[in-house]
Amino acid sequence: MTNPFGVRPVINASATLTALGGSLMPPSVLKAMTEGAAHFVDLPELHDHVGERLAALTRNEAACVTSGAAAAITLTVASCVGEPAQAFPADAEVVMFAGQRNGYDYAARLTGARIVEVGPSIEELRAALVRRPACVLWFAGAHYAADALPIEDVIRAARELPSAVPTLASTPDLTGSPGPAGPPAVPVIVDAAAQIPPISSLWRFTTELGADAVIFSGGKGLRGPQSSGLVLGKRWIVDRCRAHASPNQQIGRGMKVGKEELLGLYAAVEWTLEQDEEALLAGYEQMVDRWIAGLREVPGVVAERGYPSEAGQPHGRAVVRLLTTSGWTRDGLVQALWDGDPRIAVGVSGVPDDAIALNPQTIEPGEDLVVLDALVRHLSPGDGERAGRDA
Repeated sequence: MTNPFGVRPVINASATLTALGGSLMPPSVLKAMTEGAAHFVDLPELHDHVGERLAALTRNEAACVTSGAAAAITLTVASCVGEPAQAFPADAEVVMFAGQRNGYDYAARLTGARIVEVGPSIEELRAALVRRPACVLWFAGAHYAADALPIEDVIRAARELPSAVPTLASTPDLTGSPGPAGPPAVPVIVDAAAQIPPISSLWRFTTELGADAVIFSGGKGLRGPQSSGLVLGKRWIVDRCRAHASPNQQIGRGMKVGKEELLGLYAAVEWTLEQDEEALLAGYEQMVDRWIAGLREVPGVVAERGYPSEAGQPHGRAVVRLLTTSGWTRDGLVQALWDGDPRIAVGVSGVPDDAIALNPQTIEPGEDLVVLDALVRHLSPGDGERAGRDA
């Protein structure tokens, strides 16, 4: 890594975290971004063509690239709250399950909309839907599932209401063919930012289940530019997202997407669809097995497989618990690994306070052995490294 600033590279055994740079882009993505950087283009035209191709690749009506998944939340919610170039109503509401409230709420509240919480009850959801909120915002992932209704139930309940704008659903185009469906009474937006794998998430929530839009981070499982996101779904909501976004002078003007991100994310989706997902997941499990086997004889620790990942993805990770006999605190071990050479990041999300998690998704070939070696070195008695141990 060419680095004139002295910032050390990290072996990422944690997750596709923004703070660690998301993910690593494959050569085809880097090539596409470099080629894009070498030319001026008509940016709206490039948006159109990339969106059309992404929609076709992902089996959706329409698609658009955003400047990250949080920006995609703002744009999709804005598309439900009001038309571009119109003032947003002061009483707009976004329905969310109380158990799914998280730090990304602010992306929805940027529109001025108020979050209305419901519990995991179909009666509570229906009562909120009768108020005709702007939309329902539902977060995907096994870690969000316990305190929310399944997305199938949410979509079914939203579709029970008659459309507020029935004429939009059957407006013919100039050829006399029915046009794309317009907004339903209450649209449903799915945030699936980190839900790749599985790759089927690209079409499951929208084409198969009927959500109006699904949101992904471009820089996580898709391994595209970190500063990119993807909205897939119905044409009415994607068209409004585009109208609300840069280069238009609307709420998304500051959420700029460059030609490099457009071409890079398209290349990333192509690359992802070409991968053997079954083999990829099997490779992840092999890494987890190596970690567990390598730590089995280390005193003072218990290593076991955790499932799913911290983001609820369908693959395992190694959960390493520190017994009191290890002499280590969790924070001390995390810091020791971070301060080491090479610098190693491990996960602490979704595990007990006395444990760390090792995620294979962000590990490059051979790095799993480097992580294992560092752990064995720190945790083995008499290694001479005591900085992270309790006094």
